Formats: sequence, C-alpha cells, structure tokens
Amino acid sequence: MTTTGSAPTANPGPTDTGTQRFAQLFGALVDSVERAIHGKRDVISAALTCLLAEGHLLLEDVPGVGKTSLAKALARSMQLGFARIQFTPDLLPSDVVGSTVWHAGSGEVQFHPGPVFTNVLLGDELNRASPKTQSALLEAMEESQVTADGVTRPLPEPFMVVATQNPVEHHGTFPLPESQLDRFLMRLSVGYPGDDHEVSLLTEPDHAHALDRVAPVTDPSTVSAMARAAEGVHVADPVARYVVDLANTTRRDPDVLLGVSPRAGLGWLRAARVRAAASGRDFVTPDDVKVLAEPVLAHRLALSGRAASRSVDTAGYVSDLLTRVAVPT
Repeated sequence: MTTTGSAPTANPGPTDTGTQRFAQLFGALVDSVERAIHGKRDVISAALTCLLAEGHLLLEDVPGVGKTSLAKALARSMQLGFARIQFTPDLLPSDVVGSTVWHAGSGEVQFHPGPVFTNVLLGDELNRASPKTQSALLEAMEESQVTADGVTRPLPEPFMVVATQNPVEHHGTFPLPESQLDRFLMRLSVGYPGDDHEVSLLTEPDHAHALDRVAPVTDPSTVSAMARAAEGVHVADPVARYVVDLANTTRRDPDVLLGVSPRAGLGWLRAARVRAAASGRDFVTPDDVKVLAEPVLAHRLALSGRAASRSVDTAGYVSDLLTRVAVPT
C-alpha cells in the first residue's frame, strides 16, 4: 500500500476512467442490494466498502432488522458463494472448518471442508459459541486460510465473515475477546426502518421473496479486481499521519484501557481507499477517514472506569476524538 507523499510507482492508482467505472459499479451494487433492504443505503454502502477492503463485518443489532438478508443480498449481487452457521454452545471447531474422515471403501482419509470454505460466511449469533469454537475463525479471518489436522488450506477469494450478535441479550453468551473484535474491520448496526419504509415493507406483496429482486451485478473475479484497484488509490503523507495521530491519541488517553492497534489503522486506510474510489476519486481525503472512524474504531476500544462513570460510550468517545485531533489541510 502507498502511504508516501510522492506519487505511487509500484502500485499505480486507477486512472480517471477506471475510478469512474469503480464508482458506477459500486453504485449499481448498492442499488441491487437496496431492492431487498429498504431505506438502509448508508449501511449497505458501508458493508460493501468493508467487503472490498477485504475486511470482516460485525453486525450488532436486535433480531429481525435484516442482518441475514443484508449478508445474503451482498453475496447474491456479486454471485459469491454463501454459507450460514448458527453458532450454539455445543458447536465444535470441526463444524466450522471441516474434518478428516476415514473411508473404509477406499482405504483413504479424506478432508470434508466445513462451511467456512465459501466467499461470504454468515456467523449467526457468534457470541453464543464457546471460546474454543470462536477461535476456529481467527486464522480464517486473519490469513484467509484454515489449518485442520496439520494441513493448511486456502479459502476462496474473496472471503468475508459477517458475524451477528444481539447487543441486548447476554444470557448464555460468551463475549468476543479483544483479539477477535480487532479482526472485524467494521461494526455496523442496521437499525429499525423509517416509518415510510416500514409501511412499504408491511404492504409489499412479495416480501417473502425480497431477495429474488436482487439482481447479480458482477462476479467474484471482478470483485477481486475492484479490491486490487482500490489498493492503488493514493494516500498522501498528511492523511496517513492523521490516522496515526488519531490512533496515538487513543493509546495515550487515560480514558482508554485498550487503544487502536496497527491492524486497525491498516484496515481503516483500506476502507478509506475504497470509499474514495466509490466517490470517483483516486486519492483519499481526511473526510474519508472521519466518516469511517466510528464503524472502524468503536468496537475496538475499551474505556476506563473513569470514562464509564461519566456515561461515555465508545461511539461518543470516537466522536469527541475527531474534534480533538487536528485535521490536515
């Protein structure tokens, strides 16, 4: 990735025409998904940005607001493979990554791949699985590969985990550890629909078949090409320094027990590059960084008791952080 102030050479940025094509295709994908998810264009754009930035997405919301439909619609619009795992306390790691089985007829041991071998993996209620099963996803999320019985196997490209959890109900759940939270590039909330959109939702005759309205817009190879093209979007030194200044502020603030990791900064800039390309630009602006700050940072921060005593939450902290750190000109 290019983060220097001079013009990139090893990984040249997209041309104006290329950036325009990226923006048009990005918009067409959002339009397609929006046929199934009404009134949530910003959420759809953020989720698509996360996918093209080669990140993973944590959807934290109450039941019944369309989290599963969003993941399915994203996969369908890009003709990506899709698999769903319902995480439960008795789920085993082998139920996720697969296992080797002895076949008496052939006299051979064969590997049976688990549902993780897909493009978009929906992990429903991830925090209901035991820590041992949750950890089965760590290697897949970080390195796009899984190791089972001593053999490492690559996952399909692109690969994205979309995990869901209920922020209200905590009975019988296992909180996600910081190491796993840090592997999610973004945390989003779908939220309830607006009044007009909910009326349309209640009165549309074919709601049960809403996903059928999602038309394929592109294919997996083009999605991978879009991700590679976004890597060439230019990041000037002051913008990269802005990300570092924001991260360092969280690391030194007494209100924060756990600040922003270097992994978060790398993912933040990848997402900013995608957002810039989706806006028809071949360079990242500070606004790209600021807009993505809350979904990228809030779930990674652990605030101190002093901050909690003032009723400060992580989203509010990020909002205040953006006012405290000088924006580059």
